[in-house]
Amino acid sequence: MNCWIDGVAGAAPSALDRGLHYGDGLFETMTCRRGQLRFADLHFDRLERGCARLGIAGLDLDALRRETAAACSTEAAVIKVIVTRGSGGRGYAPGGAGAPTRIVLRYPMPLDPEEFWTRGVNVAWSGVRLADQPRLAGIKHLNRLEQVLARAEIAASDDIEALMCDADGHVICGTMSNVFIVDAHRLRTPRLDHAGVAGVMRAVLLREAPSLGLQVEEAALARADFTAAREVFLTNARIGVWPVRRLGGEARDPGPVTLKLQAHLARLEH
Repeated sequence: MNCWIDGVAGAAPSALDRGLHYGDGLFETMTCRRGQLRFADLHFDRLERGCARLGIAGLDLDALRRETAAACSTEAAVIKVIVTRGSGGRGYAPGGAGAPTRIVLRYPMPLDPEEFWTRGVNVAWSGVRLADQPRLAGIKHLNRLEQVLARAEIAASDDIEALMCDADGHVICGTMSNVFIVDAHRLRTPRLDHAGVAGVMRAVLLREAPSLGLQVEEAALARADFTAAREVFLTNARIGVWPVRRLGGEARDPGPVTLKLQAHLARLEH
């Protein structure tokens, strides 16, 4: 793992950083292939929206873009960008913070089994409910304890992901992914106006699906919708599309719409 803080390689974060104290910040997880960031503009657009939502001012986005591009290598890698409100001040009030802190990390690309894309993955239902907070919904803020608890539930199982619901029982997302179901030639994905992260790959599929003759719908979805669905798949910027082959003990096969979307994403990379 390699780390740069405010452009300085190997620097250490301040013990007074508000990201450490309060989770006061945002992050993006990007993939780098052949020395190029995938969907970089979408990631940085979401980061800007998140900064505006949280009132984090003064981020040198041009410097962050340069630092992130410089972190790319010719080998496939995961690039994580963290932006915090900065250091200084005591207590929750954000006024005492200095300039935002920019953190860029590079990790080797995880070597997931090929069957995760071809045969699919096992997914569980999480017992952890997501809090309803419209002001934080959609953005990728640093507060991830709900996801930490949900991942702990499946740590000893063969499930690769866990789907999470809100307090009303609506399905929202996975711990690290967005989720879609297929109904005929219609893609349906949970609305994220009260909880969850609006993922970059989710945005790509919502943008690209109509060109493949697929209708798209963001809707309030219940677990029963997933039980009845012909296909279920997961998305994020690293994995692309993973079919779900088992959900809560119910088996299914990767379907034609999922495979079509995987093929289309592969063409976008070239």
